[in-house]
Amino acid sequence: MKIDILTLFPSMFEGPFTESIIKRAKENNIIKINIHNIRDITNDKHNTVDDTPCGGGPGMVMRVDVLDRAIERLKDQNPNEKPHILLMTPQGKTYNQAKAVEFTNHDWLIFVCGHYEGYDERIRTLVDEEISIGDFVLTGGEIPAMAIIDSIIRLLPGGIGKELSAEEESFSSILLENIKIENSKLKIENCLEYPQYTRPVEYKGKSVPEVLLSGDHKKISAWRREQAIKKTKLRRPDLLK
Repeated sequence: MKIDILTLFPSMFEGPFTESIIKRAKENNIIKINIHNIRDITNDKHNTVDDTPCGGGPGMVMRVDVLDRAIERLKDQNPNEKPHILLMTPQGKTYNQAKAVEFTNHDWLIFVCGHYEGYDERIRTLVDEEISIGDFVLTGGEIPAMAIIDSIIRLLPGGIGKELSAEEESFSSILLENIKIENSKLKIENCLEYPQYTRPVEYKGKSVPEVLLSGDHKKISAWRREQAIKKTKLRRPDLLK
């Protein structure tokens, strides 16, 4: 997979993209990430990327002509490929694990990270999707882009050390059959992860559940699925709807 990022602050990505899973994915050629400074695409001596809002008001607004040129330049450099372009904005669809899986089906993603007061409304016509990571305000789209890219890379073949680790984490699809909770059978997706334990087996009067020490993989699997449902009902009941 190839990812291009359009941003005003490329150095923000240096730390997260040079560590851990993302670093290994890049080294193993699982993913190629290119970070572009939007100011480099401007055509005036001041490298202007924004302007005051039409009609007045506070702040500065990202210019449509600058971002249009930036996107078209990337397309011209890759004429035989079609990108899926994502705009990071609080007005977008709320991101979730299902979207992460969906995005792995694209060979090329372009992330547009805005700043300042917002975008010229016409910029929305240049992209395929608008994405938000939640109902809160951030300085810009860089941190959301980092989070989304991290979640996508984990799902790529070879992107994570143990393939089953990604499958069993919270919000990954879990098929539950014949697990009885409150006398009903449930078949759900997107549970929180089941409780995890490790040594010491007993610590300050609290012990690891016996079933996890039994060696009976069928019982362990059933226990984990049941606990996943219970935890989800307690902490995130909205996921069970």
